Amino acid sequence: MTVTEDIIELEHKYVLQTYKRPDFVLESGEGVWLYDSDGREYLDGGSGIAVNALGYQNQAIIGALRQAADSLIHVSNLYHTAPQALLARDLCENSFADRVFFSNSGAEANEGALKFARKWARTQGHTDKTGIVAFTGSFHGRTMGALACTATEKYRKPFEPLIGDVSFAQFNDLDSARRAITDKTCAVIIEPVQGEGGVTPADPAFLTGLRQICDETGALLIFDEIQCGLGRTGTLWAYEGYHVTPDMMTLAKPLAGGLPIGAILLTQNVADALGPGDHGSTFAGGPLICTVARSVFRHVNTTVFLQQVKTHGDYLAAQLNDRVVVSPLIEQVRGKGLMWGLVSAPPAAEIMVEARKHGLIVLVAGPNVVRLLPPLTISTDEIDELVDRLVKTLEAVG
Repeated sequence: MTVTEDIIELEHKYVLQTYKRPDFVLESGEGVWLYDSDGREYLDGGSGIAVNALGYQNQAIIGALRQAADSLIHVSNLYHTAPQALLARDLCENSFADRVFFSNSGAEANEGALKFARKWARTQGHTDKTGIVAFTGSFHGRTMGALACTATEKYRKPFEPLIGDVSFAQFNDLDSARRAITDKTCAVIIEPVQGEGGVTPADPAFLTGLRQICDETGALLIFDEIQCGLGRTGTLWAYEGYHVTPDMMTLAKPLAGGLPIGAILLTQNVADALGPGDHGSTFAGGPLICTVARSVFRHVNTTVFLQQVKTHGDYLAAQLNDRVVVSPLIEQVRGKGLMWGLVSAPPAAEIMVEARKHGLIVLVAGPNVVRLLPPLTISTDEIDELVDRLVKTLEAVG
């Protein structure tokens, strides 16, 4: 038996089978490239689902890990640590937020934001203001509250009943949102650019109108930027590109370069509703993870880096529109920055599987959208290579 076969056999024997994995074992990476245990290379067009924004073997992340390992790894949230306070300052001073609550994942961040919204409404004297409005195409996580706000039936159905008082409006349909959001709504949660639901950007007028409706009804507006935030769309935060400010924003995937972290950014108005004991987490915001997250944030939060993401995103868009949309298998290309979806005629999973044979990792976003989320450090030459391999993939599928 080969090393690859040994590892796959162990995984099948001991790991709960909730993932459908390909038949290779990833072993190392550098830049935008991944290598498996048999020595094959793959251009990574998925970034570990938008997590590895700075690619692999990034020296800033490695240096931060070494620095953090020589200090404290964990003490719990019963005590002050410098990295957590400094990271909170970094996030607040570079966003709309006044306060941060740290968690361990995006699902946890969304779960906390929903709790905060209901507590906020209660402190306003509205005990019956408990409704939450989400949107078709949404994905907010797999814990019970986050799942209740996730529209896709196949994720929800096996686990119902979920938390109550959640309703769905049509994404990018302001009239539908206006009907769903009432005086009994405490929060509206939305991804400015939907990820799992098909890489669908919100219309600017839709988010502007949503902000106005929330103000009129006294509901909090929550932006889920877990996948589209922290540079992915070409601005530090996706909301900046829309000129619409939320009351809360959830972050996670790229923030700590692959280590588990989530964050809820919130205004002081919302923060005033929360006090000691209202929410907590044993591991969240630990010193090691926050040290690494500060390194990632410093790297991304520069004018030069963000301009490069925008420039390379525009270049990728041009290449996709010039060389990929001509394929009879692709019906539409949509996205922003370095976050793109290819609406496909055949099942997207078929294209994803074939791409691996051509040394390219892509993701799917629903049954008929191929998703591209390359590391934000990808070069124009590497974008050319990505598109070359994608074109060959489509030719093979066709």
